[in-house]
Amino acid sequence: MRDSTEKPKPQAVNGEEAERIKRDALGIGDRRKHHTRTATPLRGHTKATDTHHRLHRFRFYPTEEQAEQLGRTFGACRWVYNEGLALRSRAWEQHRVNVGFAETCRALTGWKRAEESAWLKEVSSTVLQQALRHLDQAYGRFFRGDAKYPKRKKKGRSRDTATYVRTGFKWVEDPERQGTGLITLAKQSRPLDIRWSRSLPAGTVPVRLSVTRDRAGRYFVSTLVEERIAALPPVFMPGSAEPKPVGLDVGLASLVTLDDGSKLDHPRLLKRYAEKLARLQRELHRRVKGSRNREKARQKIARLYSLIHDVRKDMLDQFTTRLVRENQVLVVEDLSIVTLLRAARGKGRRRKARLNEAIADAAWGELLRQLRYKCEWYGRTLVIVDRFFPSTRRCSACHSKGPQMDVSVRAWTCAECGVVHGRDVNAAVNLRDEGMRLYWLVAARLPPAKKVPTVIKASELEECLPTA
Repeated sequence: MRDSTEKPKPQAVNGEEAERIKRDALGIGDRRKHHTRTATPLRGHTKATDTHHRLHRFRFYPTEEQAEQLGRTFGACRWVYNEGLALRSRAWEQHRVNVGFAETCRALTGWKRAEESAWLKEVSSTVLQQALRHLDQAYGRFFRGDAKYPKRKKKGRSRDTATYVRTGFKWVEDPERQGTGLITLAKQSRPLDIRWSRSLPAGTVPVRLSVTRDRAGRYFVSTLVEERIAALPPVFMPGSAEPKPVGLDVGLASLVTLDDGSKLDHPRLLKRYAEKLARLQRELHRRVKGSRNREKARQKIARLYSLIHDVRKDMLDQFTTRLVRENQVLVVEDLSIVTLLRAARGKGRRRKARLNEAIADAAWGELLRQLRYKCEWYGRTLVIVDRFFPSTRRCSACHSKGPQMDVSVRAWTCAECGVVHGRDVNAAVNLRDEGMRLYWLVAARLPPAKKVPTVIKASELEECLPTA
């Protein structure tokens, strides 16, 4: 029975009344341009068939004029994002009116005409509209339940970034070195001084550019291109036509343990640089707030964190590429990293805090992300085993389940068959066997001409799995 004290959900205002509120109370202009034409929804760019959207990131060194103009662009994008968020929040809280991307774009025109915000004219309009597009996407994730309500961006806290669509930059390819060239951003007269560490696909034009400035003061340009990535030749078991699998058990003693016993050591970068970080933090807190010396100390810390990030990402990039090249089926465990990183409270909170730091330093999420998209690119299959599968307690020889073990136990003996197991290697073997069971289960139900999907997730195959 419904509770009589439950408040009814607020009803949105629509129709002519909503248009009047947007015009009079919120200051959103009417749709004057092409007012006689029927409104058509905006369509995003869709990639061609058999292509992938690939992001290439390059560092560039702006001139003083370019750095100043980019600084204004980053600030304008942040300001427009916050104003659009305030407008949409006020429209619903005070007037029960829904404001979308089109209305915020019309409001942007009014902000440019206002005397106090006329400085927005110094920035490309396409960049500002992309900031509003990002806000609309944040609202979409919130309404789908994938994220929290959007928050305001703060200077010095939020990422400095600006997105340029195809009409916001000029691309001229170098005929002598195809895949490289000159990129000139809107509102700038000189091209960027880019360090081309690798070439883009010859003859292609970037779909979108993103210019970022990290906390260490480095500038990067990320180019999104449509690229046809050739799938790698399939890898089979020696002497058979079965795909070659590999089981991966992630951990903290070793970052990754494979089913053949090989391991990737945990670099423990935060622990390696802990003393230097502590010394730089003490130096930062001795400086006067707002002084140049404090800014210099902050940049030292930012550069050290950037070094840690780059070393960690490069290590994972090389490792995941090698795994994808050498194996056809990769099996991992479904990890709830957000749950594992819950805040430490109560007794033992210091130990839990150190554990959270080690998990964050391991970058398990980045490892799984790279495996997922590389399997999609190169024609491999990633099998994600259910997180409740007892990979550690199960004997890989006789499949009997043993008792629960503390994390400190690194080896155990099966009570049924007497086989001595290494904790991580046994878990990797069990993951490989369970992953191949799911792989063949899915492959047997597919039509003859259809390929095995790129990602097989056990939690999404409950209707296909046999009942116990």
